[in-house]
Amino acid sequence: MRFPPGVRSRRLVPWLALAAAILLAVAAAWWWQGHRQTGSGGTVASAPADPGRSGRGSPNRNGAATTAQPVSVGVVDRRDVRVLISAIGTLNARATAVVRAKVSGELQKLHFKEGDEVKAGQLLADIDPRSFQATLGQVQGALQRDQAQLKNAQLDLQRYQALLAQDSIASQQVDTQAALVRQLQGTVAADQGQVDAARLQLSYTKVTAPIAGRLGLRQADLGNVVNPSDANGLVTITQVRPIDAVFAIPEAHVNTLALQLAQGAELPVELWDREQKQLLGKGRLNALDNAIDTTTGTVKAKAAFANAEGGLFANQFVNVRLQVNRLEQVLTVPATAVQNNYVYLVQADHTVTQRKIKVGVTDGDRVSVQGELQPGDQVVTDGIDRLREGAPVTVIAAGKVQQVDQAVQDAASQPRSMRNLTPAQREQVAKMSPDERKAFFQKLRAERGSSANGGGGAAGSAPSGQPGAAAPSGPAGTATGNAAAGAGGGR
Repeated sequence: MRFPPGVRSRRLVPWLALAAAILLAVAAAWWWQGHRQTGSGGTVASAPADPGRSGRGSPNRNGAATTAQPVSVGVVDRRDVRVLISAIGTLNARATAVVRAKVSGELQKLHFKEGDEVKAGQLLADIDPRSFQATLGQVQGALQRDQAQLKNAQLDLQRYQALLAQDSIASQQVDTQAALVRQLQGTVAADQGQVDAARLQLSYTKVTAPIAGRLGLRQADLGNVVNPSDANGLVTITQVRPIDAVFAIPEAHVNTLALQLAQGAELPVELWDREQKQLLGKGRLNALDNAIDTTTGTVKAKAAFANAEGGLFANQFVNVRLQVNRLEQVLTVPATAVQNNYVYLVQADHTVTQRKIKVGVTDGDRVSVQGELQPGDQVVTDGIDRLREGAPVTVIAAGKVQQVDQAVQDAASQPRSMRNLTPAQREQVAKMSPDERKAFFQKLRAERGSSANGGGGAAGSAPSGQPGAAAPSGPAGTATGNAAAGAGGGR
């Protein structure tokens, strides 16, 4: 709807008057507030210093207070530092054997469990021995027959020799009998060889472990007919006690390592997991390869590990740390304190100052440095990004940080219904049955709902226009608002 120009101007007059009145009221309030804060001499009265906030900051260049930054610190100290070479390696079994049947037959029994540790010569499986027992019986019978013939021929030879001494028999007959004895002796020897061969074949029906080590997965089941030509065999044994780690190191270290190995020096080696957080084993360097790989400029090295607990497996990926030297009693700081060759040193007045350092070698979470630092000094390890030269800081104890982190993790791991309970209530709930626990929480929710409805209306509502009904400002008001928000979220 459109109005004529004269009507439109008459409608705007009341609104303009109202806006002017509001501006006058605001100006009057501002003048009155300044008049109250002005002293008799016309200067603004300074507020008394708050002793509770005196330690929380220091004036900056403009005279305003600077809030102290909470930081975590580490201590500068002297200690031995290892010079390490880091590499990526793979664990290799000291020996690997595929257990195969040496004779053909039906697999009757298995005397092992997959993954077991076995000793050399331990019985692993039985193959049906009946055909081999029959063969052994046949050759043993032939041996006994030929042995009896040999015995008879030997007795005849003795009689012929006695008659020849009396000149009662021809010498040709004695020679023929002697030849017969020798022939029968050869037959008996051949029979004995057949008996030994049959006994050996029979022994092959007992499958034993050729080496000591850890068994793999079974490749044949009971009732299968196994043969010596089976590619997979019955099971695989890997010798992992001890076990070797093979890794590559830069060729720049070859001369030093070769010299130390030739002198009989023990070079410690550590194995770490993929995240380099868990130590898997400790061993020593055994040997270096005889040639350098020209494509990578590295040489392969092998280290031995006892693996007494059996935690290392063949073909396992590992991170290797080889110690080539040891620096004694050098100045060290936490590795997290170093930033661009600087550290923040906490001074006696709880301010920080930058100190330039020369970074050396790193050993774990410590790094060797050279600079204007003394043992016992405190350097900032957490909160560095918020600091400047001369900034005030508040040191947070490491134990408190760990306690807070643990408390947050514990609270996050608990069910939502358990987070707002007191320790006594949690202990009480832990002893309840599921039905009792359900009834307890229903009653607790009802009590909280009734108290919120009963007290919230009186405290939370106030007539409009009363200044006392407004929420308090500042930290107290924030805390109250957070508590109210938490109570509302809980419902």
